[in-house]
Amino acid sequence: MSISCPTHKHTTFSSLPSTMSAAAATTTTAATTTSLTHLSPLPKSADKPPSAFFNPPHKTLSFTLTHKTAAKNPLYDVVSSPQSDVVLSFDVDGDDKPREECGVVGIYGDPEASRLCYLALHALQHRGQEGAGIVVATPDGVLKSVTGVGLVSEVFNQSKLDQLPGDNAIGHVRYSTAGQSMLKNVQPFVAGYRFGRVGVAHNGNLVNYQTLRAELEENGSIFGTSSDTEVVLHLIAISKQRPFFLRIVEACEKLKGAYSMVFLTEDKLVAVRDPYGFRPLVMGRRSNGAIVFASETCALDLIEATYEREVNPGEVLIVDKDGVQSLCLMQHPEPKSCIFEHIYFSLPNSVVFGKSVYESRRRFGEILATESPVDCDVVIAVPDSGVVAAIGYANKAGVPFQQGLIRSHYVGRTFIEPSQRIRDFGVKLKLSPVRAVLEGKRVVVVDDSIVRGTTSSKIVRLLKEAGAKEVHMRIASPPIIASCYYGVDTPSSEELISNRMSVEEIREFIGSDSLAFLDFDSLKRMLAADSPNFCYACFSGNYPVQPSGIVKKVGDFVDDGLNGSIDSIDGGWLQGSNDENGKDLDINFEEQDGKVTV
Repeated sequence: MSISCPTHKHTTFSSLPSTMSAAAATTTTAATTTSLTHLSPLPKSADKPPSAFFNPPHKTLSFTLTHKTAAKNPLYDVVSSPQSDVVLSFDVDGDDKPREECGVVGIYGDPEASRLCYLALHALQHRGQEGAGIVVATPDGVLKSVTGVGLVSEVFNQSKLDQLPGDNAIGHVRYSTAGQSMLKNVQPFVAGYRFGRVGVAHNGNLVNYQTLRAELEENGSIFGTSSDTEVVLHLIAISKQRPFFLRIVEACEKLKGAYSMVFLTEDKLVAVRDPYGFRPLVMGRRSNGAIVFASETCALDLIEATYEREVNPGEVLIVDKDGVQSLCLMQHPEPKSCIFEHIYFSLPNSVVFGKSVYESRRRFGEILATESPVDCDVVIAVPDSGVVAAIGYANKAGVPFQQGLIRSHYVGRTFIEPSQRIRDFGVKLKLSPVRAVLEGKRVVVVDDSIVRGTTSSKIVRLLKEAGAKEVHMRIASPPIIASCYYGVDTPSSEELISNRMSVEEIREFIGSDSLAFLDFDSLKRMLAADSPNFCYACFSGNYPVQPSGIVKKVGDFVDDGLNGSIDSIDGGWLQGSNDENGKDLDINFEEQDGKVTV
């Protein structure tokens, strides 16, 4: 079977070898766990100097918490627990950065499917660190899964992989943008319906999740998780279509938003991508003929699979004993791929949306050096995501690139409090300045983005304390002014510093000697003919798929309490959405003698 999609230039049908088998954390509430940093948005024009925002003179902090909202892009300031000396630091690695939701893998036709899936998930670990899972179709036609909370290496070991025999498998690494950070929400999900069982792993976010779930519940569906992915399984189960992949087509026709998904049944592997192609999904092939799907090509490289092509926007690929069949899900004349995959999310060694991520970032740096030059002695990067852009800047400017900041890769979520309070404790655990590179120098520091500005301000201060004569910040992306609803964890618009301040006001806030962003028009010129195929909603506020109603775009902080700061809780919902049962809670935190009490 081969069905052509008018918007695609090809129809794929290939055969697999005939010998290949065909069947083959902590939970708490938002009211008790928080990080006390910038509890209200900064004014557009501040009358006070920037230092006043870092060291407020008062000791009592008051704010209103509405428990109907959720957000999870934490600030990294730390606060001591009144009951213990443990300091809670909410993942200082990604404290002030957008976060990709998930990574997915699918493998068909390899006797080592579960182990290859495990390795591929390792390569995609940067896309999610909160949970991981693998589902295999065993030789006797049973879908068997192992899932767990934590890193891939923490969830799986040799004995667990031995429990997953079979030629076909799907896998998932999770960073929650919808659903609690609990084991029940760790994918892949497996569900039974009247014609068998199906597993699914999803990367993206559905903007009509709440509406679909309400309709299903009204008709009697019972949900076991708070993830938007479970909606897809319910839609498949109630579909009357035959064969199975047409159930997927009918289900996806009801979905709005971003989804790159892989499905596994007893004898089939199905990959599907939304009509706009927001999130990446690629296809490769191993030397033994096994078919591999993954969020990024870096996963293909690790398991020695050759990259063949992207799964096209709006395409369904069905892999079974008869080969690979391509089906058009829904037509869309103009894809809207996420530009932040090239700016921040993907690894530099990946090819995403048909373009080298490394080359894109190098060009971003070159454009900054051309359009926003400054006299300097050395160029450094905020590791790791700013490194390639900094190399491009340095080469174009003819200035040495050096390692002025060293990043620690071994910091967890909690730390023992030092004997005395250390300013910028959280960021110092992650980034250490190299005085020999910085002392007495005019420094250009290149980063990929500025979200709230909290990280940038502390980095500037670290560099100056290490002896930098001047610090010039260069940002390899345009200013972020709007939230994302397509599977990226970003704060509410009110928290985005570029939405509240001009470039000069941001420069004053972070304390740098100069500041420049990548020009939006220059970015689009660099992309040339591919420019219309990217989504720039975070830079423009123009959404290809307009969200409506309540949209969970970040982890369910109110339920799990693992991450987030109280001031960012409102960011998980659209402005103007109302919850009839929502009540405002007035909470006061008071600090005395280094202790915080509620």
